[in-house]
Parts: sequence; structure tokens; C-alpha cells
Amino acid sequence: MILHGVHHEGIDEPRMMSFASAMASCGLQVLTPELPGIKDYHVDRDSVKVIGESARWFAGQTAAPVGVMGLSFSGGLALVAAADPEYQSAFKFVLAVGSQDAMEHVASYYLTSREPRPDGSFEELPPHEYGALVMEYEHLEDFVPAGDEGAVRAVLREHLYEDKSAQALAEARLNARQKVEAARLMDSSSSATKALLAVSNQKHRQEMEQLSPHGILRTMTTPVYLLHGRADNIIPSAESMWMASELPSSTLKEVLISPVLSHLNMDGSNPGMWDQWEIVHLFAVVMDAAEGK
Repeated sequence: MILHGVHHEGIDEPRMMSFASAMASCGLQVLTPELPGIKDYHVDRDSVKVIGESARWFAGQTAAPVGVMGLSFSGGLALVAAADPEYQSAFKFVLAVGSQDAMEHVASYYLTSREPRPDGSFEELPPHEYGALVMEYEHLEDFVPAGDEGAVRAVLREHLYEDKSAQALAEARLNARQKVEAARLMDSSSSATKALLAVSNQKHRQEMEQLSPHGILRTMTTPVYLLHGRADNIIPSAESMWMASELPSSTLKEVLISPVLSHLNMDGSNPGMWDQWEIVHLFAVVMDAAEGK
């Protein structure tokens, strides 16, 4: 089962379709469930339920637990679902790619451009605007007056969709105050926007805890594979390092922080042949686990 990341095309996103087709061409049965919340840039508990129910249904169809690969925030949510006693038996393993351990850590990274690693060092990397924009879009009521939400959301949505023409049309419909609000939100590096984000993060702290594998991994029994891009500036690779430090040695099967990847793209800087071989090896191990009894 392959879970798409936060993207408006969902299961129809071209990279997602190509990857799922490639996996199916190897003889695996592949299910790509649509996650409505994730597709609409909302990382919430509803998606955990969709993941769990989809895994249970697919396991029923195949008469065996299923391997689940979650991309970006979906990987963290898959781990939350796999730890739930209601769904645990449906999961054969979880492969989390570029995923979060603690949503609160990721939200803090968007404000500070740094995140601590388990060894006490820090990962310092300017965050991509995308991460903060997703959080603003999800909780827009924390950033603009209720009467402005619809108009400003339309601008942010088209910006996230990377549709410049549609964004320009949405911006043309804004009044003067809304234009200021939209411009401020799209500048996630400004002190004003960071201040609003900090308040919103604190307000939704409990929700973020419920969307985080952190705190449940130490008792995880479902096998876990972790893959993260070393230069990921949407969800820092320190998140997978934290997961690896928290998982029991019997549960953590493989962990790879790779220069081949950025976030989910194979566009890391100057990977060598060994780096590429490590990616191939990881997927060979995962494929073997998926095919095995």
C-alpha cells in the first residue's frame, strides 16, 4: 500500500503513479488509497483512520498483513495507525520516506531553521516555504479574520498548487486588507508571520502530538524501515534519526539518510555510486519483505 504525500493531485500525482506502476510491474499487488485530508493540505486524525481502514481492507483482500509505504507526512501517520491496536494486525511493515517523528519539532524548525539531532548536534537548513504554508493553510483561522478566510485561502491554495495564473486571478479579487494578509502569509520568513505561526503551533500542540509517532515508537512491534533525504528542507532528516533512536532494535529493520534525495525527489546534490547502491539495496530489502510470507 503506497500513501501519497501532501499534494493536491493525490493518487494522480505523476510521480506517485509512476512509482506505483513500477512496483506493480514487479508482481506486487499495489493499493494507492486517496487521503482526502492530505490531498487538501490537512494533516489530521481523519487520515490516520483512512490509512488504518485501508490497510485492514487490503489485508482482508490478500488474506495477510500488508506492507505500507508512506511518503512525507503520510509516513508518520502510517506509523501512528500501525501502533493502534485496532489496525496493528493489518500491517506487515511500514516504510516511512521523509516523514515526521514529532510534528512539534517540524513546526519549530519552520520558525528557527534548525532542529536538534539525537546526538546533541543540530541540523541547520533554511526551510522551504511549503512547510509553513501548509500549516497556515490548515489553520487559516489563526492568521486572518473569519470574513477574509475564503478569499485568502483561494490565493494560498493556488500558490500551493503552483498555478500562477489562477493565483493572479485570486489575488485580483482581494480587497486592500486581504492583499496585505495574503502577502504576509506567503512570506514565511518574516517576523510577523513567524509570530503568528508560533501562536498557532502552541494552540494546536495537542493535535500535533496525536499526529506524531514520537512517544509510541518505543513499544512498536511492527517492523519499520526509514528513508530520508539528507538535504530535506520540508521535514528535516533529523526526524528519521529521532525515530531510529526511539524504535526497538528488533523493530527497526533499516534506516538510510541519503544524499540521493531532497524531500521526495531524486535530486540530491552530487550523490556517488555507493549512495545510489544504498537506495537500491534498501528497496531490495523492502521488496523482499513485501514478497515474503
